[in-house]
Amino acid sequence: MSFFVLLALAIGLSMDAFAISVCLGLSAKNAVLKRAVIAGLYFGISQAVMPLIGYLVAYNFADMIVAFDHWIAFGLLSFLGIKMIIGSLKKDEAAKKGEATEQDTSIKVKHMLPLAIATSVDALAVGISFAFLQVSIVPAVLFIGVTTFIISAAGVKMGSIFGAKFKSKAELLGGIILILIGTNILLEHLGVYTWG
Repeated sequence: MSFFVLLALAIGLSMDAFAISVCLGLSAKNAVLKRAVIAGLYFGISQAVMPLIGYLVAYNFADMIVAFDHWIAFGLLSFLGIKMIIGSLKKDEAAKKGEATEQDTSIKVKHMLPLAIATSVDALAVGISFAFLQVSIVPAVLFIGVTTFIISAAGVKMGSIFGAKFKSKAELLGGIILILIGTNILLEHLGVYTWG
């Protein structure tokens, strides 16, 4: 997997965490830096650990399904991307109707841990894809974790400055990126096209 594809994947996976981080920034009247670091750590660590778990679970099965692993990666990433796009459209619709779509903005463990796990479930599926694609897992998960940390911390800061308009757009962008990566993996393995 090329650096460009891994970067795009890391950005796509971090969009849910970014959207929630924007919410955390909305309520940050002070201690924005503290909120940014805490959000970055929760989301970055969970986004690094989940694909590692998925990789370790699927690694033992990779040899048995190598003939169609690219279809699995395409299916998983496309499913996750479509789910994110639908979620962003529902949030836009709810916002137009004036319904509340905000997340709990507390940075206490009892609120942050479930949010971190919920936003990293997609990364678990990506870890499964990594096992089938024989990706070098340690650098990949560290890169995803660091990228998510930076994007989440930036989300808190942006939320404190600009408000809620980035939330659904970030989720929509993340979904599109995941679908494009899944399509690239499929086309690359079919010998049709590659991003590099």
